[in-house]
Amino acid sequence: MIYRRFLNIALGCAALAAGAARGDDSDALGAYDAFRAGDPERLERHARALAGTTLEPWAEYWRLRLLIEQADAAEIDAYLQRHAGTYLAEQMRADWLRELGRREKWLAFERELGPLVQDDAEIRCYAWRARLARGDMPALLEARALWLEPRELDEGCRKLADQMLALGAVDEALVWQRVRLLLARSLVSAGRRALEDLPAAARPADALLNQAATAPRRLLARDDLDLERRGAREMVVFALLRLARSDVDAAAEALHAGTGARLPRADREYVWAQLAWRIAQDHRPEALEWYVRAGETALDDGQLAWKARAALRAGRWRTLLQTIEPMSPQAKLDLAWTYWAGRAYEALGEPEVARMHYERIAGGPLYYSVLATEALGGQAAIPLPYHVPGEDEVDVARRNPELARALEHYRLGLRTEATREWMFAVRLMSDRQLLAAAELARRAAVYDRAIGTAGRTDHVHDYRMRYLTPYRDVFREYAQAHDLEEAWLFGTVRQESRFIIDARSGAGAAGLMQLLPHTARWMAQRIGYKGYSPKRVTDVETNITLGSRYLQHMLERTGHPVLASTAYNAGLNRARRWRPERALEGAVFIESIPYDETREYVKRVMANTVHYALLLEGGSMPLTQRLGWIAAREAPAAAEGD
Repeated sequence: MIYRRFLNIALGCAALAAGAARGDDSDALGAYDAFRAGDPERLERHARALAGTTLEPWAEYWRLRLLIEQADAAEIDAYLQRHAGTYLAEQMRADWLRELGRREKWLAFERELGPLVQDDAEIRCYAWRARLARGDMPALLEARALWLEPRELDEGCRKLADQMLALGAVDEALVWQRVRLLLARSLVSAGRRALEDLPAAARPADALLNQAATAPRRLLARDDLDLERRGAREMVVFALLRLARSDVDAAAEALHAGTGARLPRADREYVWAQLAWRIAQDHRPEALEWYVRAGETALDDGQLAWKARAALRAGRWRTLLQTIEPMSPQAKLDLAWTYWAGRAYEALGEPEVARMHYERIAGGPLYYSVLATEALGGQAAIPLPYHVPGEDEVDVARRNPELARALEHYRLGLRTEATREWMFAVRLMSDRQLLAAAELARRAAVYDRAIGTAGRTDHVHDYRMRYLTPYRDVFREYAQAHDLEEAWLFGTVRQESRFIIDARSGAGAAGLMQLLPHTARWMAQRIGYKGYSPKRVTDVETNITLGSRYLQHMLERTGHPVLASTAYNAGLNRARRWRPERALEGAVFIESIPYDETREYVKRVMANTVHYALLLEGGSMPLTQRLGWIAAREAPAAAEGD
């Protein structure tokens, strides 16, 4: 069933599409529904009506995709030639490559592989199999990486795994690594299937795995386990990690003095690393001590990141640097760890080294780039002059068939297809082309694409497009009514919905300010909002009324914009629980928020606020000053509707 949303942009898109051939909406939606239902006959009926329209290439793609198992190379090649360089050709090529892999047509597969842009795990596995088919045995070594991917194997990768096992390219140690990786991430079904790759004599009994998964305390209380066998040891490790999900201290006790204490040192240190990672996210002060107990265990980037955050909250700057050092090159170059390494060097009396780190990332609009700019004595600024695309540039964008198809899909509410095609179309555009495409999206009221496309420019910018202000009069009115900074309100909505009126999250949050149903109802009752009904939650004025009042409520309850933004995303009680036991720098608090989504959300809201203030008011309080310090935690309060 199609989720029909974003109908409010229909008029804007209709104007844009004037003069473009368009079929009846029911045929476009009917063709899509038929494709999703796997009904080629119904699809054919609707597809005929789309001939000569903007969406004809999509109807043709859906038809070929449904019948790909019977398709021949000639008709696929003809489609690829007609739509060369487009998203549709890319998708058709990927689909065809998977089909060729399933058919084991390796010569044809390798001919088609070259032009593929996307990285696809299953196609990668077929590519290794194609190399093996022509005797390129080094592919076996490269393909060992497959075993350390924490996911269920799809058809192509499962066949490759079986081939590697048959060729003796995988030993028991690598299989056990995969089993441990999957079980540590609670991918129990995938772990169970991975155990089948071991010789029967090496596998633990299925009942033992079930007990570790469902009754870990009971397994850890047993004294009949033969820990000379790796299968039994791995189940004890799994039981410890499973127990830690509900009672990390009980798991630590079992590791220190119970069944876990009988494990070999390397296994105990591995578990300590996992437990340390868990309590670091709970902000427990003993996290660094538990990381020490991990000994020589190699920590992955995620574990190192939480060790670094524990060091930040403890003010242990040297430990922070020692933790950043073993991160992967990619992680060390991350804006966050570049900035915090600079802060650590500064705190340790090495200002020149600190300056080198800040200079690497300063000057951009992102959160840590702004903080680095301020650390160097500068301040965030809006790049001038703006580039405003001319009508001739916008007209070129309007005639781009990929952008036209994407806008047509947005108009129909098919946002997934629209966004994928749009993103593929703009990926290689110049700055001026990007801004023309962004203006095209803005005129169609597809504000998220306007903002995102303008945000891709490298040298020629328009920050007014990056930080759009639709519905300005409404936002200004409610910012004043609720004594909220207008820039902060805009910064919040930009992150919540990118100004898409009917935006809906997977959790059911709706509208510009992404209100959950119970939150909207609770706030409407609290302020006596007359005439409220769930159907009105996506009305612009209703949504901003309730959302801005709810944001004000979070500010009143927390006393700090950083905490209020945290509460707006994760709930008031979590924001209070994450509050430090002693006053903490706001930037440290944000970096140590346990939820990845909330951590990135608050960073972006605060950086957005700086840029909106520059645009709306001509100046802004420095980000460092906005973040300030977070006061110590208060006594626990009763739970509130949040």
